[in-house]
Amino acid sequence: MRRVRLVPCLLAAGLVFLWAPVLLLVGFAFSADRIPFQWGGFSLRWFTTLAANERLIEAAWLSLRVAAGAATLATLIGGVAGFALARWGAFRGRALFGALIGATLVLPEVVTGLAMLLLFVTLEAAIGWPAGRGALTVLLAHATLGAAYVAVVVQARLAGNERMLEEAAMDLGAGPAAAFRTITLPLMAPALAAGWLLAFTLSFDDLVIASFVSGPAGTTLPVLVFSALRLGLTPEINALGAIILALAALCVGLAVLLMRARWLEGGGEGG
Repeated sequence: MRRVRLVPCLLAAGLVFLWAPVLLLVGFAFSADRIPFQWGGFSLRWFTTLAANERLIEAAWLSLRVAAGAATLATLIGGVAGFALARWGAFRGRALFGALIGATLVLPEVVTGLAMLLLFVTLEAAIGWPAGRGALTVLLAHATLGAAYVAVVVQARLAGNERMLEEAAMDLGAGPAAAFRTITLPLMAPALAAGWLLAFTLSFDDLVIASFVSGPAGTTLPVLVFSALRLGLTPEINALGAIILALAALCVGLAVLLMRARWLEGGGEGG
């Protein structure tokens, strides 16, 4: 009986440990005090100040654009790589190809960032592209990182017995392209969506790689916030964190509502 009671207590303690810092950040976003982690009474002044901070807003929008572009490119590359690993069988060089795809997952981000920096510098010296470091180099570096995660997710999704469905479709007269469009692609869709979201999140909150490959014209939000640590954080960062958390909660809530709506349309099977 004690063990049964201990499990909920440990779960609650873990949730408190994870969410207490986040909730404290949100709470101090409404503090009137200039010290970020000192309560000075309820106020919305830092949200107003944040709206007037063009540099912080531009960095946030840049991070969103870079994350969306990197996630899309990573989904395209990683989706093809995952499909090849799951469907092309034991082709020559498969082990090396799989190892190269998964290497990004185990390499420290410092190594990945330095390697990408050296690559961009070498390309610029050889062919003149890319001209300097900025949003494009950050996007390409983040896409390289995200593609590995997408490939793993897609490969795991296609590793089941769904191959029989494709073979059945081709036995009934469907060509390879039609079988892929009507069977394989719908099977891959959840994995592609999950991979896109994962790549977007990794890109949006990345600091280490972005600090290597970004420049004055490509300062993302994590890089800007980290650089602000030298002079001291302001409560505007708390306000920005509260807004990002609210947007994330809104997206999760909409996803839950959509899933519930689809479940109800299907008659509530499995409920």
